Amino acid sequence: MPKSKRAKVVHLSQTDKKGKELSLKLFADVQEAANNYQHVFVFAVENMRNSYLKEVRAEFSDCRLFFGKTKVMAKALGLTPADEHLTNLSKLSKYLVGNVGLFFTNRQPQDIIDYFSAYSQTDFARAGITATRTFTIPAGTVHSRGGELPVDDDVPLPHSQEVTVRKWGMPTKLEKGKVILDAPYTVCKEGQTLNSHQTALLKFFGIAMADFKIEMRAYYTASTEQVIEVNTMEE
Repeated sequence: MPKSKRAKVVHLSQTDKKGKELSLKLFADVQEAANNYQHVFVFAVENMRNSYLKEVRAEFSDCRLFFGKTKVMAKALGLTPADEHLTNLSKLSKYLVGNVGLFFTNRQPQDIIDYFSAYSQTDFARAGITATRTFTIPAGTVHSRGGELPVDDDVPLPHSQEVTVRKWGMPTKLEKGKVILDAPYTVCKEGQTLNSHQTALLKFFGIAMADFKIEMRAYYTASTEQVIEVNTMEE
């Protein structure tokens, strides 16, 4: 492993005692990982889910993954050549913007890129994301999947759930113990930004519209002291 540059005092942003301790630990852990691994990636997360991130950590137990304060991680790498931890490592810090993290590994970079290019987990949408499709519940008796399955393969919605879906905006009513819609009800339209009532209905009827993905943005290799943008790599 290449030797790190001379240790320097780095002032982290002002915060409370506990927050400062966590920032200092993150700073030290990132620099330690930089000394112990050949490659460090900056990755971006789409539709963040902690459960899936834990699965990724388990799959790559021989690697280190950090998903913390981007400013602290950037300072640990170095913001300029004068304060970088390893030669040219500061060139990676410019990618630490937004919902991103650091991934340290000794595996081959192309193997990491190929794995995450194919990795995706579908989950229920949260408020604020864009609907990927239009979902309309047909008129008549409301079924548990909202018309996604043939009537013969589905079951009517229990009458006890009528007050719940009506609370989320569906104009339902009860007739002879059945939950009824007088007209088709569109829960959302493709391209629309979803609110909390819409996402609650989508989850209620089992409609998943969010894909948890990890995109590798760029990586640094210690042996070559170079930073490579993933989307500019030759196939």
